[in-house]
Amino acid sequence: MDDRTRQLIQNRILSRLKEVKSFPQFVMETLRALDNPDSSAYNVAGSLSKDEGLVIRTLKLANSAFYGLPRKISSIQEAVALLGYKTIKNLVIAATVYQRMDNSFAGYALDRGDLWKHSLSVAYAARYLAERTKACLPDEAYIVGMLHAIGKIVLNDYIKFGYQIIVRIVDTDKIPFVEAERMVLGFDHAQVGAMLVEKWNLPESHKVAIQYQYSPDELPEDLQEYRGLVDIIHLANSLVLMLGVSGGADALQYSMSETVLQRLGLEGEVEELLSDLVDIMDKVSEEMELMEE
Repeated sequence: MDDRTRQLIQNRILSRLKEVKSFPQFVMETLRALDNPDSSAYNVAGSLSKDEGLVIRTLKLANSAFYGLPRKISSIQEAVALLGYKTIKNLVIAATVYQRMDNSFAGYALDRGDLWKHSLSVAYAARYLAERTKACLPDEAYIVGMLHAIGKIVLNDYIKFGYQIIVRIVDTDKIPFVEAERMVLGFDHAQVGAMLVEKWNLPESHKVAIQYQYSPDELPEDLQEYRGLVDIIHLANSLVLMLGVSGGADALQYSMSETVLQRLGLEGEVEELLSDLVDIMDKVSEEMELMEE
């Protein structure tokens, strides 16, 4: 691929980023209400009620086996009070992201549902690792895990132009797919994902963890406050890929950072972690069903 073609693709990627819609206004209103300690279940329910799909998914979650309640919950306000703000926030972001990820992404060799399944699996793995290591907040790890591959929804339409070149570089130079992606297109999906979450006005910690998920050891000194979250997302993605959960093309030549394992105090525990995650992955299928109408 010549320089002119590469520059043309980069310009189109940047234009596509501008075209990607931000979160709907009612979603932003709901998230603000959930972050406001003075808000009530009534306020949150009012925002949620503006989207029938979210209402349905929230009630399905409240009545799912996750909670094993003896009676059926039929009121969205009651569901909010029951599930709590953290769970509702996770659900709102999950439902919003699901609508963008529940497609096929041929550029990354992902069939319909694969990207969502992989992202949700990383979310579960990240929450588990955060709970185990106390390296960051479990709920934040869950959300960032769910968003970690969001950049693929933008790059998918362009990666096909350089796919054969990228794969050849991966095979010949034995470098990770994401590095070859950056060499050919000028961007990798982690960088694009970071740009997206910044556009959506999500926390800086989300942006940083997504941007450095493949290069955790290169995290700058002035961003060390996010070290725990960056390491957790890197390890969660690594483990899920090792389990073979819908990784797609970018699983080629992917490697886990040994220093991340050291920092998290998990050296020599990879086999145990994988064993634990096999059981946890069963829950992913249950939550995927909850996202369906």
